Amino acid sequence: MISFADLNITDGSPIYLQIIMYVKSGVASGSIANGDELPSRRVLSTLLGVNPNTVQKAYKLLEDEGIILSHPGAGSVVSVTESRRSDIRAELVKAEIQKSVEALKHLGLAKDAALELIDRNWE
Repeated sequence: MISFADLNITDGSPIYLQIIMYVKSGVASGSIANGDELPSRRVLSTLLGVNPNTVQKAYKLLEDEGIILSHPGAGSVVSVTESRRSDIRAELVKAEIQKSVEALKHLGLAKDAALELIDRNWE
C-alpha cells in the first residue's frame, strides 16, 4: 500500500494536484511500482485531513491519465508500463527544466551563462 505519510500539503497548490504529483513523482522515481495499491479515498482523505471529494478528483484524474485503475469495492492500483513510467519521468523533468529556465531568465542570465552555471553545479 502506498503511504502518503510524507506528503506535505502546505505548498499552496491545490491539494488534488499535490496528490497527483506525489503519485507521478513516485512512479517516475520507481518508489511507486506497477501494482501498488492506493489507500481508499476515505482513508486518504482522513489521513490528509481533506474532503473525500478532493481525493476523488485526484484519483479520477490519475485514472484519466492511465496511471491508476480503480475497481468499485476493490480499490485502486497503479497500472503503468515501463514506457508510461518513462513518459511520466520526461513530463516531470520537462516541467522542472521549464521552471528553472524561467528563473534563470528572470535573473537576467544569458543562455551561455546559464549553461555554464549548470555545468559547474552538475557534480
